[in-house]
Amino acid sequence: MMDMLATLHRLVVEDAAGGDRLDRFLAGATGLSRVRLKGLIEAGHVTVDGATIEDASARVKPGQAVVLGVPPATPAVPQPQAMDLVIPYEDEHLIVVDKPAGLVVHPAPGNLDGTLVNALLDHCRGSLSGIGGVERPGIVHRIDKETSGLLVVAKTEAAHHGLADLFARHDLDRGYKAVVWGSPATTEGTVDRPIARSRFDRKKMAIVEDGKPAITHWQVERRFGRPPVASLLDCRLETGRTHQIRVHLSSLGHALVGDPVYGRVPRGAPKDIAGFGRQALHAWLLGFRHPVSAKLLRFESELPSDMSDLLDSLESI
Repeated sequence: MMDMLATLHRLVVEDAAGGDRLDRFLAGATGLSRVRLKGLIEAGHVTVDGATIEDASARVKPGQAVVLGVPPATPAVPQPQAMDLVIPYEDEHLIVVDKPAGLVVHPAPGNLDGTLVNALLDHCRGSLSGIGGVERPGIVHRIDKETSGLLVVAKTEAAHHGLADLFARHDLDRGYKAVVWGSPATTEGTVDRPIARSRFDRKKMAIVEDGKPAITHWQVERRFGRPPVASLLDCRLETGRTHQIRVHLSSLGHALVGDPVYGRVPRGAPKDIAGFGRQALHAWLLGFRHPVSAKLLRFESELPSDMSDLLDSLESI
């Protein structure tokens, strides 16, 4: 669903533009950059003959009606804000942050300040060489507000391009600890199912046949209770789609404990477990080759106290 306040561009594909990529066609018709248009397309702001299209490389056909909705610009430029950050690593090119649950990564409507970007603008004051000509941290990946753990941010243009390339090639090690309801029948497995924005609820992601490829490997580390009430899984990502682990594990019938969007509390679940206040997901491992020095880097993060307490409670079942 497009923003009600968006500026709408209503276009018809002429014969000469038939076969063009969607982003190229829109760039020529609107003057917007293809980078900007790619983001708008993937965010669900473009329809073709009434159907939302989220693939910038989709080909347009003569006579098709294309509608682009450009949301109003965020009214405020992110401002530096001092916050306590846990920083496992930092050099002149990049910074690795251990993000607490509850912290939004990037300013957006409803969260214009108090984000990780605001904190990094303060922490890195004077050491950002600029991304795209602007003194700002380069966010190449995000983790959900209520997910804790490790992420890497670029401080220079070179690092930004290099990290973006690593993520595009899926050439990183990323591990997550997840506490799920119930327990898979096997000790390990892989979910290889494409993900896209839900056609029924634009705020949710879903498994969609023509979605983007998404692969999650998982392994059971511990089971709690007999029969198991919950389990601790170690998940490794080959891809990094929005809400990927949450959607994939839910598709197995083992949603994350505390996930208000993709899961529900099983009947008879212990109250102290059912009341866990966020999705029980922690990005514990991040490994990659430094985009400038080529040095191999690997970082691990201990479970935060709330998830440790959750595991203690499960141990007593």
